[in-house]
Amino acid sequence: MLDTTYTIRDTDMPEEMRFLLDTYPRNTWEAHPGFKDKTRQWLNAHQNFRALAERLCSDTELMLDRKMALDDYTTRLSFLGGRLVGNLHGHHGWEDHNYFPELSAVDARFDAGLEVLEKDHADLDVVLDDFTRQANRVIKLATLDETQAYDEAGALYGQVQVIEMFLRRHLGDEEDLAVPIILHHRLRG
Repeated sequence: MLDTTYTIRDTDMPEEMRFLLDTYPRNTWEAHPGFKDKTRQWLNAHQNFRALAERLCSDTELMLDRKMALDDYTTRLSFLGGRLVGNLHGHHGWEDHNYFPELSAVDARFDAGLEVLEKDHADLDVVLDDFTRQANRVIKLATLDETQAYDEAGALYGQVQVIEMFLRRHLGDEEDLAVPIILHHRLRG
């Protein structure tokens, strides 16, 4: 079992990241003429990450409560966990190399929040690597020692909860910083 503790920022988004959010509050985004399909797709990707983390959490609860067979769980864990980790790494790489530089170039105020977001990406990489190791351990133990697999799944459950909390905070902050800039400058059209 891994014994890693994580520090996830649980404070509100720093004020320097909120510079356009009051002008473009979340409940007005979709009605704004600058809200385009590319922005909607980006937000949908974020929603899919949240849903995958929630699904992994609920599947782990079901398995630990013996309401899902261990074999069914490990099959789902392998598929959903691999999808979440792989897609998050790809998504964050794309943001870091393409999306964020575009926002930074058009509005230098983005850089104040970018430092927070880049630290989040680095911290999330550690969380996802630990999750991957722990998930692989559960999957392997499912065929070797069912009792130990259940014990290890308990530790995995804590990691999935961390991922879920991390994504809720990080993705919300990222959206609240980026979308108002996109709308203000009519980007991504």
